[in-house]
Amino acid sequence: MGRYTNPVCKLCRREGQKLFLKGERCYTNKCAAEKRPYPPGEHGQTKQFRRRSVSDYALQMREKQRARRIYGVLEAQFRRYFQEAGRLSGRTGENLLAILERRFDNVLYRAGFARSRPEARQLACHGHFEVNGRKLDIPSYLVRPGDVITARDTEENRQALGLIRDGGPLMQTPIWLDVTPERLVIKVIGVPARADIEVTLNEQLIVEHYSR
Repeated sequence: MGRYTNPVCKLCRREGQKLFLKGERCYTNKCAAEKRPYPPGEHGQTKQFRRRSVSDYALQMREKQRARRIYGVLEAQFRRYFQEAGRLSGRTGENLLAILERRFDNVLYRAGFARSRPEARQLACHGHFEVNGRKLDIPSYLVRPGDVITARDTEENRQALGLIRDGGPLMQTPIWLDVTPERLVIKVIGVPARADIEVTLNEQLIVEHYSR
């Protein structure tokens, strides 16, 4: 299973915005994207790096890379999501974001059971949760309306997730999820609409990138 293992703050600096990959740190003055608001590398601050004009292809590529890095998805899997979104009715870009939002690790993050998506991915991979009564350790699993996610009843789970829960969510829970924090239960009650997805992305640029 491939995943990014290098410093994640470099990704935020490269994309020129916060991707919220380090949880609470991203909300403090320790955030690298605020302390060093320029791309990483020795040429990050030089005039040579700052081109006067940017091509359409570069804009489309950057938007696609930004989406991949926000959700922690590698290229091959991201392309498969795009192909699946194209087969659904409606706008392909909005379908793509809805698929990404329905990932198991993202749902844990949106529900406030993790402080960042990487942390949610780790919780999912370690099998801390059940879906519809069955242990699930696949972070890319796509939840469906009616699915019920519960924390496994172990002492380790209660301690680890209790600390996260007591800290309070970093964002508002989306309306397509029904969360019971005291019981560590999430019920999926719908499919996310574009208005419910709080990510700063221009999905049309991603569609144009793959439609070239």
